[in-house]
Amino acid sequence: QPTVYLPTPSWGNHAAVFRDCGLKVGSYRYYDPKTRGLDLAAMLEDLRALPKGSIVLLHACAHNPTGVDPTAAQWQQIQQVVQEGQHLAFFDMAYQGFATGDADRDASALRAFVEAGQTPVVLSQSFAKNMGLYGERVGTFSIVGADTAERDRLLSQLKILVRPMYSNPPIHGAQIAAEVLTNSQLRSEWLGEVKLMADRIIGMRAALRGRLEELGSKLSWAHITDQIGMFCFTGLTAAQVDRLAREFHIYLTRDGRVSMAGISSSNVAYLAESIHAVTKD
Repeated sequence: QPTVYLPTPSWGNHAAVFRDCGLKVGSYRYYDPKTRGLDLAAMLEDLRALPKGSIVLLHACAHNPTGVDPTAAQWQQIQQVVQEGQHLAFFDMAYQGFATGDADRDASALRAFVEAGQTPVVLSQSFAKNMGLYGERVGTFSIVGADTAERDRLLSQLKILVRPMYSNPPIHGAQIAAEVLTNSQLRSEWLGEVKLMADRIIGMRAALRGRLEELGSKLSWAHITDQIGMFCFTGLTAAQVDRLAREFHIYLTRDGRVSMAGISSSNVAYLAESIHAVTKD
């Protein structure tokens, strides 16, 4: 029975998705709570220790829930270790464009694996967020094979798998996404709007950090602007999160994750003041 290895932490539903597919689920170290950044050394150590031919799940960009992405140089090291172990790289890309504001740049990790000649590379991609089609559940499943013969074999197996699952996917959302992607004017408009959303999130990160520093917080909040994407791992404890909810009616997940997309110019000061109140003691 194959095993898929997830980063610690990962999207909460990943483990259930793979277990329900009949796969075993393992993990590798990824996030360092002390630095609130990537623990690259531990990650590479764990990847090197995996059984040959394992499945390694990788967040292509805007890691959920931490907001911590490897740099281009770090991705090269990760790719080399995955390739040396003959592992299957399985990318999850749910937030393309929301990491840096540049959809091409956000796909650079995936492309680095493909350009290095690693095959197959698997990609599960969602357009639910970056196209505003959440209710349509629009996405794609792609596999890069070594050649056309392997491509044909993979496609035949995928058709066998999806036939009893859903036979044919709903077409409405898919047609919207296809129209946006294939119409040059609409595609340009969409990419501009995605950048606008990403820039707003980046701006809210700077505003939150700036206000916390203005309040005289003795803690370092650099990780707020170092992290990217829709989510931020604040570093708040469960007790501090509970205080935010109880005393200030601000609701985070108990691991301290906040959705940066929910922060605006009208509430960022109140959020900063509330975080300062529960962390200054």
